[in-house]
Amino acid sequence: MPGAPGFEQRIRELVISHVTPLVDEVSIDPMGNVIAVKKGKEDKRVMVAAHMDEISFIITHIDDDGFLRFIPLGGFDPKTLTAQRVIIHGEEDVIGVMGSKPIHLMKPEERSKAVPIEEYFIDTGMPAEQVKKLISIGNPVTRERQLIELGDCVNGKSIDNRVSVFILLEVLRELKDATVPYDIYGVFTVQEEIGLRGAFASTHLVDPDFGFGLDTTIAFDVPGAAAHEKVTSLGKGAGIKIMDSSVVSDYRMVKYLKELADKKSIKWQPEILPRGGTDTAGVQRGGKKGAITGAISIPTRHIHQAIEMAHKEDIYNCIQLLREGLTNLDQYDWSFK
Repeated sequence: MPGAPGFEQRIRELVISHVTPLVDEVSIDPMGNVIAVKKGKEDKRVMVAAHMDEISFIITHIDDDGFLRFIPLGGFDPKTLTAQRVIIHGEEDVIGVMGSKPIHLMKPEERSKAVPIEEYFIDTGMPAEQVKKLISIGNPVTRERQLIELGDCVNGKSIDNRVSVFILLEVLRELKDATVPYDIYGVFTVQEEIGLRGAFASTHLVDPDFGFGLDTTIAFDVPGAAAHEKVTSLGKGAGIKIMDSSVVSDYRMVKYLKELADKKSIKWQPEILPRGGTDTAGVQRGGKKGAITGAISIPTRHIHQAIEMAHKEDIYNCIQLLREGLTNLDQYDWSFK
């Protein structure tokens, strides 16, 4: 299901269809964030943010031969674009391929370097006249790749952050008939990949007392990685975020999640992400008074590529930790000490 930043219509419709039977209220704010509310016993609010959008592209030019130029929506490593199929979402969905200069025609110094994004183009295989009938400047482009099971993992494009959308839906499903201490605002946000934009807007509207970010994080547990570079590892449990480049998690929330995970025998691992931000930052400081905020992170290999990989056991542990985190908030001493 496509969901380029700012063009989340299709994934939003899918989310609404799944979440509506699980909660008391569903609304869409002016930016397109989906806000699902489950009422609690006490007059406090806890917000969980999972972004619907995925790293994508947008068409900037159509040349006289029908080839398309584009710029990224979100952070791309140019080498990941080579030999990829994409979908241009125009008057109808059109399949295209990422093209660049063939290696046979490259100068010796070019062969040893990654091709810059500016030198890629999209080839639809159609004549220019047909291309211009179906595609316009400003149309979004997403990557074409199916989700598969691979060993103990799931693999595909946009695990970041569809896995968190799935986790939030599953937790709301498990809590459908449960009594919870505080009002839960499950927010499926837009435009995270281009600056946490939906999270800041929706958090200002919700104004939560507590907050949870829910997103993927790097698992660099692969050949050649030093121990201190791994961030997280697949199969080692839910990531409890200590910090990333956009946020320092509230130390009380970090301690709460660690103690809760140990008490409930939920596998977890600490996460410090040197570069990269998440909706956690918006949830923490987007409200009128700020919120006691932390994050649960899903370890993911090959992140921001078309072959992202997450471990099914880690996903299950994240579901457990989020559920317990939401249902035990009133049992913890949140005072500064």
